[in-house]
Amino acid sequence: MGIKKFRPTTDGVRWTAISDFSELTKSRPEKRLLVPMKKSGGRNNRGRVTSRHRGGGHKRMIRIVDFKRDKFDMAGKVIAIEYDPNRSARLALIQYADGDRRYIIAPIGLGVDDEVVSGASAEIKVGNATPLSNIPAGVPIHNVELKKGSGATIARSAGNSCVIMAKEGDFAQLKLPSGEIRMVSVGCMATIGQVGNVEHETISVGKAGRTRWMGIRPWSRGVVKNPHDHPMGGGEGKASGGQPRSPWGQYSKGLKTRKKKPSDKYIVKRRK
Repeated sequence: MGIKKFRPTTDGVRWTAISDFSELTKSRPEKRLLVPMKKSGGRNNRGRVTSRHRGGGHKRMIRIVDFKRDKFDMAGKVIAIEYDPNRSARLALIQYADGDRRYIIAPIGLGVDDEVVSGASAEIKVGNATPLSNIPAGVPIHNVELKKGSGATIARSAGNSCVIMAKEGDFAQLKLPSGEIRMVSVGCMATIGQVGNVEHETISVGKAGRTRWMGIRPWSRGVVKNPHDHPMGGGEGKASGGQPRSPWGQYSKGLKTRKKKPSDKYIVKRRK
């Protein structure tokens, strides 16, 4: 795993820095674990654009990832580390003793021929999944459930991990990647280790064409538009647009948008 840079022979590759994909061991995905991805172009069921600057891009297939890890107490062997075009992390292909194959998020230190297992009796080892009640404080974890049995929703992208700060009764205080400290039920499952592909944050796209391959269309900044197109537009020369806001006037910095939620009582310390 590393970052590949190029000789600046053209403007397009001058600032390009991409992954060298050296950790991958298989080029083609498992066919039975693929489903087609339907593109919407940012449009809703009425055909109206609800998410701007989306469209085009390379064709992709969705990989079915096992976020529940519900094959309890059955050992699985890592047979490949694969690329997933839909996420920043890599995938590990696991083959269980009964022949079933599943994808999981590949953590740092998990390689081909390693064994993983999930369940209450699983040891504290990279790649194993076990309830929070069995994990000691200070051990990095990822793929954490918010509700017992619902599947992992926290710390799934490249380089992310959580840490258990303390346990009290039926809850564990979890420090999330954002810095927020939140109470999570000790019955929720989590996977040991930190998500791999840590150097993903140092990748530089390098040219506009590559963002088009990702399905991202061009957009203009608000300050370069006319006043009737954007509230930050207008003015002589390179005039500033005032306080940052959306085209519809909603402030984008400092405005609190979170309404009162039942889950507020589980947040010990906010990320800000």
